[in-house]
Amino acid sequence: MEVMVDEKDLKAAGAEPLPDDRRGLRIHGWEIESHKGSILKSSTLQEWEEKLETTHLPEMVFGESCLVLKHVKTGAKIHFNALDALGGWKQEGLPPVEVPAAAQWKFRRYLLVGLMLICSKPFQQVILDYDYTFTTPYCGSETIEMDAEKHENGEILDRTSSLHWEDCEEQIDMVALASKEPILFFDEVVLYEDELADNGVSLLTVKVRVMPSCWFLLLRFWLRVDGVLIRLRDTRMRCVFDDSANPVILRESCWRESTFQALSARGHPTDSAAYSDPSIISQRLPVVMHRTQKLQVSGNL
Repeated sequence: MEVMVDEKDLKAAGAEPLPDDRRGLRIHGWEIESHKGSILKSSTLQEWEEKLETTHLPEMVFGESCLVLKHVKTGAKIHFNALDALGGWKQEGLPPVEVPAAAQWKFRRYLLVGLMLICSKPFQQVILDYDYTFTTPYCGSETIEMDAEKHENGEILDRTSSLHWEDCEEQIDMVALASKEPILFFDEVVLYEDELADNGVSLLTVKVRVMPSCWFLLLRFWLRVDGVLIRLRDTRMRCVFDDSANPVILRESCWRESTFQALSARGHPTDSAAYSDPSIISQRLPVVMHRTQKLQVSGNL
């Protein structure tokens, strides 16, 4: 989706493009920037495997791709990247999704070829004893970053710490998001993807949309194991621009999933081709978990 932005709309909203050909913009004290890099090379992939203590990573890992939203005054930074997302996958350690015998053979053959060609490892038996879907509970990464903080003694120190979200009852106003506002900036960044040995798809993406009244983003993990399981983990965030120097961010996380067998029992099709677009079929999937949180961005974080 390519969005053509009118310079008049940018000026009217008090926004400006980022300098030095960076992709993004400045608006109401925020710097919002996206970057798209290439798939990790084998040498870097091995470094990631060592960091994550694994020998399995998705087919396509976009290690240099990221989305960053930084509140300049407070140094509050929310960002999205593949390494942290895969760290969440490794830490959560869900059991492997059970697949039919024929699919198991295809998975094992695919994984074995990957081990031999990519990792230069000797022939060995491959057992599906890990979460090969790369499902992650990742909701984003947060830090507080100040370039330099001066103390009374003249010493300059870098300060980095975490932000803290609190559970709340408020929900993101989706009706307001549907209003006809000009889109000042839009981008979609793929963090990683795997076709599961031609047995489905595992995909993690993050989309951001900036309007004159707010910014909104969707981090989505989408999984389809053909004939077996569909899983959707969405994280939505919205920050409304107002006159306050301490903006509030709402975050909604929702985990939905269903087996193909359960979908069939409710009268839905079992053909995998009917489940190519997660946005269309999300409401067919039962909710496993839903959580809403709030972050007050302030200089006292």
